Amino acid sequence: MSKKLIEDGKYSYVEAGEGQPIIVLHGLMGALSNFDGVLNYFSEKGYKVIIPELPIYKLPLLKTNVKNLSKFLNDFMAYKKIDKAVLLGNSLGGHIALYFTKLNPNSVAGIVLAGSSGLYEKSMGDTYPKRGNYEYIKAKVQEVFYDPEIATKEVVDGIFASVNDRVRVIKTLAIAKSAIRHNMAKDLPTMYTPACIIWGKNDPVTPPEVAVDFQKLLPDADLYWIDKCGHAPMMEHPDEFNKILENWLKERNL
Repeated sequence: MSKKLIEDGKYSYVEAGEGQPIIVLHGLMGALSNFDGVLNYFSEKGYKVIIPELPIYKLPLLKTNVKNLSKFLNDFMAYKKIDKAVLLGNSLGGHIALYFTKLNPNSVAGIVLAGSSGLYEKSMGDTYPKRGNYEYIKAKVQEVFYDPEIATKEVVDGIFASVNDRVRVIKTLAIAKSAIRHNMAKDLPTMYTPACIIWGKNDPVTPPEVAVDFQKLLPDADLYWIDKCGHAPMMEHPDEFNKILENWLKERNL
């Protein structure tokens, strides 16, 4: 991570820049460092970029779900005294952004989705029987990206540690089931918040047809593709991702 982690009570986050807040929401297996490119670029472009650590593994098991992570975001915004923000979410983070927007439309200036869950995704659940096998986990993580070299040792080590922690495995499965329960298909047509969908053409987790469905169901959504790109476009093609997002924010006066 390029910026120092701020720890204040129950909140841990990184923050940089001043201006329109962009709150970045990481995925289930995502690290804050996955968004270094976004943080460094937009903090120099007149935005305050904030990336909170989501309490995925800190909530009680019965509260480990999309609804309570959305509530955490609501509390975090109150703690930071932010009335309205652009929400940028990858994978599970996109799902949380959507669920939060459904409940708090006046608090969201725009939604940015990259490989978001909320409609359909393929999980890594089948890896758990082999969770002790480092090379197997490494291969599974590499599959998430178009370029397997993006799955650095640091990235693989972090996920390997998670899938070998029994409590984390249980909570990961709880979140996965929650994501299925909280399918957003019926809610999206009622959500008029401007949405920017940036998707990898080669995403194996949330395939391209998911992005197309998001655009069809959201009333005010723009869809952008990044070629030779998997599930995390902000990691694989940070420059292209940032330029697409910057242009969209300008077009929408955000």
